[in-house]
Amino acid sequence: MLFNSIEFLIFLPVVFLLYWFVFDKFLGKYKHKLILQNAFVVVASYVFYGWWDWRFLLLIALTTLCSWLSGILMRKVEQLKVADEYDVGLQIVRKRKLIAAINIAINLAILATFKYYDFFVTEFARLFGLASDGILLNIILPVGISFYTFQALSYSIDVYRHKIEPTKDIVAFFAFISFFPQLVAGPIERATNLLPQFLKKREFDYNLAIDGSRQILWGLFKKVVIADNCAIVVDQVFSDYANMPASSLLVGALFFTFQIYGDFSGYSDIAIGTANLFGIKLMRNFNVPYFSRDIAEFWRRWHISLNTWFRDYVYIPLGGSRTTKIKIIRNTFVIFLLSGLWHGANWTFIAWGAFHALLFCPLILLGKNRRYTNVVAEDRLLPSVKEGCMMLITFMLVVVGWIIFRAGTITDAWYYICGLFDSSLFTIPSISKRDLIVVPFIVILIVVEWLNRQESHGLFRVGKLPYIYRYLVYTLIILIIFFMRTAPKAFIYFQF
Repeated sequence: MLFNSIEFLIFLPVVFLLYWFVFDKFLGKYKHKLILQNAFVVVASYVFYGWWDWRFLLLIALTTLCSWLSGILMRKVEQLKVADEYDVGLQIVRKRKLIAAINIAINLAILATFKYYDFFVTEFARLFGLASDGILLNIILPVGISFYTFQALSYSIDVYRHKIEPTKDIVAFFAFISFFPQLVAGPIERATNLLPQFLKKREFDYNLAIDGSRQILWGLFKKVVIADNCAIVVDQVFSDYANMPASSLLVGALFFTFQIYGDFSGYSDIAIGTANLFGIKLMRNFNVPYFSRDIAEFWRRWHISLNTWFRDYVYIPLGGSRTTKIKIIRNTFVIFLLSGLWHGANWTFIAWGAFHALLFCPLILLGKNRRYTNVVAEDRLLPSVKEGCMMLITFMLVVVGWIIFRAGTITDAWYYICGLFDSSLFTIPSISKRDLIVVPFIVILIVVEWLNRQESHGLFRVGKLPYIYRYLVYTLIILIIFFMRTAPKAFIYFQF
C-alpha cells in the first residue's frame, strides 16, 4: 500500500479512528486495553504490508518471532547464574553470544537468500564461465526486507549488550517490528527508542498530531510534486543517455538528485508524521543533507537511521575512530561498501559506496571529518561566501555519486559522467517545457527547507503563523499536490 494512493487515504483515517475511539475510549477501563491496542497495530500493519503480497507476511513473522525468542532465551541463560552458583560467568556469556549469533545468522540468511543469492550466483558463474540459469531462484524481493531485518537485528544485539531488557510481551514486540508507518522504508528504529513506547499507555496528543499532519503534508509535497515529476525526466534521460546532449545529462543528474531526496525524505516525513498521529515518536531520518559543507556532514544528515546503525554495530566494533588513521580509513571503506551492498545486489551500489569512502579519505587524513556538526549559517539568514562554495562543491560531488547509484551498470555510469564533459553542455537541454515545470517547485523546496533548516521539518514554522495564513498555506500546498500529481509511483527505497 503506497502512502500516495487512494487506498492509504482510506486506510489511515479508519485505523486512526479505531485506534483512538475504539481501543482507547471504549476499552479505557479494560485492564488489557494496551495489549488489544498493540494487537490492533499489528493487524493494521500486517494488512498494510500484506497489501502487496500476503506471502511476505510469513517472512516478517518469522523474523519477528526468532528475534523475540532470542531475547527470551538470552534472559533465561542469564538467570542460570542465579540458579546455579557453580555456573561460570564465561559460559553464560558464550551461551548468550551463541543465541544472538544464531538469530543474526537466521535473519541474515533470509535477507541474503531473497536479496543477494541470484546476484552472487550469477557473478560467480560469469567469473568461471559457467551457466547459472538452472540454479537461480528468480524470487520476488519482499518489500522493505532490509529495513525490518536491520531493526530486528539491532534488538538482539542490544539485548546481548545489555542496552535493553528483553521483553516478554510478544504483542508489543510484533508491533515494534511491524509498525506500518516505518515498516517498508524506515526510519530503521532502535528497540531502545520504539519498543518502550509500545509497552506503556499512550495518550492522544493534539499538538503532536497536528504537527504530524503538517509533516505528512510536506512529505506528500516532496513525493508527489518533486520526486514523481522529476522521475519523468530522469527515466527519459537515463534510458537514452548515449543520444542526449551534455546539458540534458546534467538536467537528468540534477533531477535525480532531487527525485531521490524528495522520494526518500518525503517517505520519512510521512512516516514520522503518521506515527505522531498514533502518539509514537520516530527518530529523524533526514536533516537538510544538501546544505552540507563537506561529505562527512552530508552523511551525518542523510539516511541517519541507517548510518547510525552501521556506526554502532559495525564501525565502532571495528575500532571506530579511536585507532590509527589507516584503520579508520579501512573501517570507513567497510561501512560504505556494506552500505552500498545494503542498497541492492548491483555493482553500481558497491561502486557508489566506494566513491563516497574515497571522498572521506582526505577528511580523515587531515582530521577534519568531524569539522561541521552544527547547522550551516546558524542564526543567520544567508551563508557566507565560503559556506556557499563549500555547499556547492559538496552538492556536485553528491550528484556524481547519484549518477553511479542510478545507472544500470558501472559502464553506463562511466559513460554518463564522461558525457557531461562535452561542448553540448552549453546547449539547450532536449527536454520538453512541460517536463521542466517542476523547476519552480524545486526552488520552493530549497527555500522552504533553508528557512526551516534548524527545525524538525519544512512546515514546522507554519504552525506558528496566524490561523488564516496557516490554513492558506495548507490549502495552497494541497492544490499544488492535486494539480501536479502524476500516476502514483512506488517509493524508490521500497526496492531496498
